[in-house]
Amino acid sequence: MAAWTSDELTKIGNAEELELASLRGDGSLRDPVTMWVVRNGDDLYVRSMHGRDGTWYRGTQTRREGHISAGGVDKDVTFADADPDVHGRLDDAYRGKYRRYGANIVGGVVNPDARAATIKLVPRSPSS
Repeated sequence: MAAWTSDELTKIGNAEELELASLRGDGSLRDPVTMWVVRNGDDLYVRSMHGRDGTWYRGTQTRREGHISAGGVDKDVTFADADPDVHGRLDDAYRGKYRRYGANIVGGVVNPDARAATIKLVPRSPSS
């Protein structure tokens, strides 16, 4: 399994936003969606503020693969379910990174529905 490089983690983790395009059933990419991204250790995560009903989130569940772009990094990824044990740390990461938007806005990704739609971004090796 491929791992993020230190440089990729830093660039993506520091990026304000991430572009995510999931693969359709036929293998073509959907239009990219802009979202917030947070880092926890050597892992990167995104959340759907509309929970599991969010259109882009549902799209990630078709093939569980796609492409992301953030901080000058373009990468093919696999969408993995996040371990529930990280939710508290991710809540803190979202609050810290995006606090300038205020609690009402950040609350869109720090709530039970968003937690249930947390995706861990796993880099795919070129041969995947």
